[in-house]
Amino acid sequence: MCRVEKELERLLDGIGPRLRALRRDRGLTLAQLGADTGLSVSTLSRLESGKRRPTLDLLIPLARAHRVALDDLVAAPATGDPRVHLKPVRKGRADVVVPLTRYPGRVQVFKHLLAPREAKLVSHEGHEWLYVLAGELRLLLGTREHLLRPGEVAEFDTREPHWFGPAGSTPVEILHLFGPRGDQAVVRTTPPADTGQDCSAASSGPLT
Repeated sequence: MCRVEKELERLLDGIGPRLRALRRDRGLTLAQLGADTGLSVSTLSRLESGKRRPTLDLLIPLARAHRVALDDLVAAPATGDPRVHLKPVRKGRADVVVPLTRYPGRVQVFKHLLAPREAKLVSHEGHEWLYVLAGELRLLLGTREHLLRPGEVAEFDTREPHWFGPAGSTPVEILHLFGPRGDQAVVRTTPPADTGQDCSAASSGPLT
């Protein structure tokens, strides 16, 4: 077997374990993934175990269901360009979200441009970490309110009712990390001065 054929076999052998890891990271059963893709449970099981050769007609619906690029699913060799090709997504009339990662089920990273909106508390499973790039961010955690300026950080459990958005009439730009299973970012900050305020949910020092 020539070198090119060996490399191809290596790539194909790695697809099954990668598919299984993606599915388990998202907490999906084979039956749930089958409902999302239209593929049978037996086909998915054989793909994950390496007993069925992956083909484009099988991989394309799986890439769509897992919301990853086909190259990531196949682990195609790197082209030497390390840049992430950003694809902004517009939400509502003015909000813009730029996903910086593409692996559902793990910590997700976004760049957000948030327009003024009505404050409405929500709660859900997970853990969030916010870093203000520009503007002022108003963060509500239950009955508490925090104001964050550029370079300031907040980290909180999303099971607590919360809301965040611009503090005034102009948009705010933030980096946003979200862990659906409570993954917590390890953040090093300059300790804030003791003002007597509750700082358990917000760190007011710039990143160091």
